[in-house]
Amino acid sequence: MSFENRKVLVTGGAGFVGSNIVKALVESGAIVTALDDLFTGDPALLPDSRSLTFVKGSVCDAEQVQKLVSDAELIVHAAARNIIASTKDPRQDFETNIGGTLNVLLAARSAKIERIVYTSSASVYGNPRYMPINEDDSLWPLSPYAVSKLAGENYCIAFYESYGVPTTVLRYSNVYGPHQDPRNAYCGVVAKFIDAARSHRPPQIHGDGESTRDYTYVDDAVAMTLAALGTPRSEGQVLNVGTGTETSVNALCSIILTACGSQAAPEYVPRRDIDNIRRRVLNVEKARRILHWQPTVTLPEGIRRTVRWIAETQGR
Repeated sequence: MSFENRKVLVTGGAGFVGSNIVKALVESGAIVTALDDLFTGDPALLPDSRSLTFVKGSVCDAEQVQKLVSDAELIVHAAARNIIASTKDPRQDFETNIGGTLNVLLAARSAKIERIVYTSSASVYGNPRYMPINEDDSLWPLSPYAVSKLAGENYCIAFYESYGVPTTVLRYSNVYGPHQDPRNAYCGVVAKFIDAARSHRPPQIHGDGESTRDYTYVDDAVAMTLAALGTPRSEGQVLNVGTGTETSVNALCSIILTACGSQAAPEYVPRRDIDNIRRRVLNVEKARRILHWQPTVTLPEGIRRTVRWIAETQGR
């Protein structure tokens, strides 16, 4: 898909997923502005390109957001406090994830933006009654992060229905892959397990390891994001981004240990306050139908690619 010479604003553009989105947009010919407050982001993850402008700042700054949005045609709104940071500081979570999203939408309404893709989370489902999870299943947010992401979704839908702002909501499920730095205290479980395995330390599993997730390789999530950004068919839609494959934490750990050639045995430690979802796997048929998108990277292959990236960028 080409975004040749299209002006795209990516909020959270120096973060894990955001930087991968920026890279893909630059490669497709877009003129990209990446906004990030660097709470977890790192400008070193961004490509070296004359078609990219990095702006250090926050979506909480309404004046700055208004200025950047007014110069854009398309927006990917990926800026957010993640689940760990949100649980530690719910007020900052509210200001960034809800207030920041409202700032982006208000600015987009004034600027007549062509399309906004909002990156939400499968956390909004809580513990589902049925599997796999469909987009119209009941929602039960169990963390401040899930509450704020759902509020952002609702604002997107309300602005689409009330003001005609062309929004799309994507519910990512446990995205992992390159640019997820294990040295970052807020990184996900895949990067932490890989770091432990490569250091010949036992990966720490919180709880019994039998909780399940739908682990999505970042390239697949990015492809879905650009597919939604590039077509009016996505407007007004809420779409799952996953693989349709359910994997336990124990199985994930085993795959990673094998990929790293580690003989370490996992260490089981008490569950955390964020470990309150027992099972998760998403139905992605709606995305296949509307956007002709489907995941292409299996978990073992995605882990191999991630291990290779970490080895190339960090040595050892």
